[in-house]
Amino acid sequence: MNKETIWKNLQEELKISVSKAIFQTLFQNTQLVSLENNIANIGCPSAYIQNLIEARYYSLIKDILDRHTKANNSLVFSIKPVTSSSFESGPLFSQTQPFKKEGRSDDHRLRADFTFENFAVSSSNQLPFAAATAVAKNPGSAYNPLFIWGGVGVGKTHLMQAVGHEILKNSPSAKVLFCPGEEFTNEIINAIRNKTTDQFKKKYRSIKVLLLDDVQFIAGKVTVQEEFFHTFNAIQREGGQVVLTSDRPPEEIAKLEERLKSRFEAGLIVDIPTPDFELRTAILLIKARQRKIDLPMDIAQLVAANIESTRKMEGFLTRIITEMEAKDIPLSTELVNTLLGKTLAEKELNNNLIKPKNVVDVVADYYHLKVHQLKGKTRIKEIVLPRQVLMYLLRAELNLPLAEVGKLLGGRDHTTIMHGVEKISQKLRENEDLRVDISGIKQRLSLKTG
Repeated sequence: MNKETIWKNLQEELKISVSKAIFQTLFQNTQLVSLENNIANIGCPSAYIQNLIEARYYSLIKDILDRHTKANNSLVFSIKPVTSSSFESGPLFSQTQPFKKEGRSDDHRLRADFTFENFAVSSSNQLPFAAATAVAKNPGSAYNPLFIWGGVGVGKTHLMQAVGHEILKNSPSAKVLFCPGEEFTNEIINAIRNKTTDQFKKKYRSIKVLLLDDVQFIAGKVTVQEEFFHTFNAIQREGGQVVLTSDRPPEEIAKLEERLKSRFEAGLIVDIPTPDFELRTAILLIKARQRKIDLPMDIAQLVAANIESTRKMEGFLTRIITEMEAKDIPLSTELVNTLLGKTLAEKELNNNLIKPKNVVDVVADYYHLKVHQLKGKTRIKEIVLPRQVLMYLLRAELNLPLAEVGKLLGGRDHTTIMHGVEKISQKLRENEDLRVDISGIKQRLSLKTG
């Protein structure tokens, strides 16, 4: 059995052992470079993928390889970029995969770079990625509608537009349209004003794939919701696909009509949490490559460790490039550390603008509680967790003394506050839902000071 056959068989087993998203991300473009003296040299398309496979899947690959070869093998990993002819679309990137120029198609209004190939996947967002790829392969039948929600800058719009790109790749003549919720609203208002509602209906109800971004914007607008309801039904009736994004799940969108909530909940609802460290690193490497910047892994990890928001990371990348060009200096760890120092100082300044009362109000609103419930003595589970989250945020974000936090929360002892903060700190390591909650609260706080 030659090495190509061995590796093909091994990949088939890996498909069963790991999720589809993980396989596409990590293993699809790997190869067995050599197998000599029971040493298997495994080629990976990038250093990032090499590090992940070696750290997480060494034992799994070795077990499968040993069974196929009936020998005790050792694994070594190397960077071996795939050729363009053998490249199959995957969510990270290939070192030979060219990036399209940023911009958008005027017909479909899609950004050229918002594709599956440029979408970084990790364990935190593999479910929405898998759902989006399923919809792209079987529009109108896989999940309809697909409702993607999450905070600012987590990749909702990118993933949504990637669905459109993939559908157009398979069916170039398909009627695909991307539209922000605000623009959909303005079009309806203008159509009513100009007496062109028939043209509006003809335009939207004949679409095969409607990608509506920030659907929460139509909530509370009676006429807009009425028209969207009929548009939605018309597209589905003709076998079309609807993909929606929002900053919150349907049940939390205030003033959204029940019939629309019912339609949304009849499909698949997936959330994209805030990217973890590994995913932020991958995203930053992709953004750097799009800008033709050779960003070393250690610098990418340094930035990802200090900046949580992907949009702020992209802004920081722009800041690095500007500094390099303005001062005609090379990229270095020293330069990045200097700029990070300034960025973190600015973050501290912004934190100083957040008042403790803001945090109390936002946490109460986020968990649908009254402020007096958070400050009260009730110890029911539904109130204890939000109260501990509030303790954690007042300490971690505002650096308030334990005694001051206790005073804010109805005169509690500093040991109670310490216990609550530690509880949340421990839970954050393993509880993804709690991480999403903390991220959502921080986002609302940033809007108050932005």
